[in-house]
Amino acid sequence: MTAPGLRQRKKQRMYETLSEIAIRLFLEKGFDAVSVAEIAAAAEVSKPTLFRYFPAKEDLVLHRIADHEDEAAQVVAGAGVGPVAALRAHFLEGLERCDPVTGLNDHPAVLDFHRLLYGTPSLVARAYAHLERQEAALAEALGGDLDARLAAGQIIAVRRVLAMENWRRISAGERVADVKGDAVTAAERAFDALERALSHPDATR
Repeated sequence: MTAPGLRQRKKQRMYETLSEIAIRLFLEKGFDAVSVAEIAAAAEVSKPTLFRYFPAKEDLVLHRIADHEDEAAQVVAGAGVGPVAALRAHFLEGLERCDPVTGLNDHPAVLDFHRLLYGTPSLVARAYAHLERQEAALAEALGGDLDARLAAGQIIAVRRVLAMENWRRISAGERVADVKGDAVTAAERAFDALERALSHPDATR
């Protein structure tokens, strides 16, 4: 794979800088209390420049998880086993690492970000578009037909519900060490159910 050029690296750094500045302001003041003009001023760019990078205010927050949109598809494409088995192993590995995407992470910065994301209605709505893109990418990796789209919808839903349950317990004050065992058990049970539900050859190719 060719390494990104200087222009691409500078562009990526600008994405990261704008997103981090915006998230910091949102956490300090609340999402609705911060204007795009305030973010642009803090980043020392013009509003038109900011909008060239992020067409919507919500995208400044969702950028932090945007690189996960094709993650499930990549896991399936690079696996030497069936898609559900590959995604089960990937999710369990994430739990072992306490990957924030699994919800099993109690780092203050992670908790603050998730409270911002799940506590802001417009961000929740925008996050569903992110999930739809995950689902579409996975469906394409599974073959792109109706069975693939049905399978992808179920898989993405299971991953989302598992992560949200972990986050709900952690955000309520439970320790990662106390939640982890239940999280692993729930994931195993959920992926077992997926294996049974998607046992049709066309759905698990």
